[in-house]
Amino acid sequence: MIPIASPDLSGNESTYVEECVRTTWISSVGHFIGDFEAAFAEAAGTRHAIATNNGTTALHLALAALGVGPGDEVIVPALTYIATANAVRYCGATPVLADVEPDTMTLDPADMEHRITPRTKAVLPVHLYGHPADMTAIMAIAGGHGLTVIEDAAEAHGSTVNGRPVGSLGEMGVFSFFGNKIITTGEGGAVTTDDDALAGRLRLLRGQGMDPERRYWFVEVGFNYRMTNVAAAIGLAQLERFKQMLARRREIAALYTAYLGDVEGISVPVERPDAQRVDWLYTVLVTGFTTDQRNALIDRLREDGIETRPVFYPLHLMPPYESSPTLSFPVSERLGAEGISLPTHVLLSDDEVATVCEALLRRVQELRG
Repeated sequence: MIPIASPDLSGNESTYVEECVRTTWISSVGHFIGDFEAAFAEAAGTRHAIATNNGTTALHLALAALGVGPGDEVIVPALTYIATANAVRYCGATPVLADVEPDTMTLDPADMEHRITPRTKAVLPVHLYGHPADMTAIMAIAGGHGLTVIEDAAEAHGSTVNGRPVGSLGEMGVFSFFGNKIITTGEGGAVTTDDDALAGRLRLLRGQGMDPERRYWFVEVGFNYRMTNVAAAIGLAQLERFKQMLARRREIAALYTAYLGDVEGISVPVERPDAQRVDWLYTVLVTGFTTDQRNALIDRLREDGIETRPVFYPLHLMPPYESSPTLSFPVSERLGAEGISLPTHVLLSDDEVATVCEALLRRVQELRG
């Protein structure tokens, strides 16, 4: 089986983890946590990175630190992983969906602006599959309405807008370090920010609300969202090879584009002029396919020994966020039906990329009849 994702743990990961075990610093205290936070903040171009135990808790932590609560609305793209909207619900607030752009699959600034109401408190653009949202437009619109922007950069470590890393463009950025992400800690996440006061609040809430100057004195209800020293050790080793891993992903994406870029009926990823994408998952669209055809394609590729993934189902089509029939998000619906993500990881060989492309084209032709 050619897997869709596989972590490269060939650096200092085992050495650093062995140190954690040898010294017994395996929980949420130890130097690797601070070292990882400092290194990731530098990579993200921010003053602070607050590590968490996963990307979903990082989202919740960012919203909670902002004070999002009942009666508030947060705009999120209709096409995203469900955690983006779930975190808003965790706060008792309402996720308001907006459609995405057809080329980048990211939040459409014009549709976002139409969704703003007096109850809107924040905007949560998602840098989907490694391509940054149109942050220039989003920040301008949000600023004009007095809204906070929290970037969901879970899938976009290292991508940039006008040379600035994602995670440094809004008031906060949120990252995931799940095992299939560009940088992994196994499970883990982080919130990035340049705001010193906000960073302090994020750290307070992450650690059960304990006063940093008075141990075991809790000033408010917080959460246990801390990263372990073991996870941070893995992450630090990953960051030591960050540039090399991004470069290999670019090579793999270029190979896919060379094979598929001129094929009629297949749309390959684009790159907006002000952006540099990273290729978390190389995702293509099969023009005209229905959801059932795309799912059949995934099944047939699995028979060929190739693991793929559907583009996320639009939120408004799933039971927790099922919308009124009068609301539709046509771009998200089309992308959700036509999209398929192909194996993308640094351990993938050039020959395996060729194998994936040959099987994809053969199976698409079969399904088109």
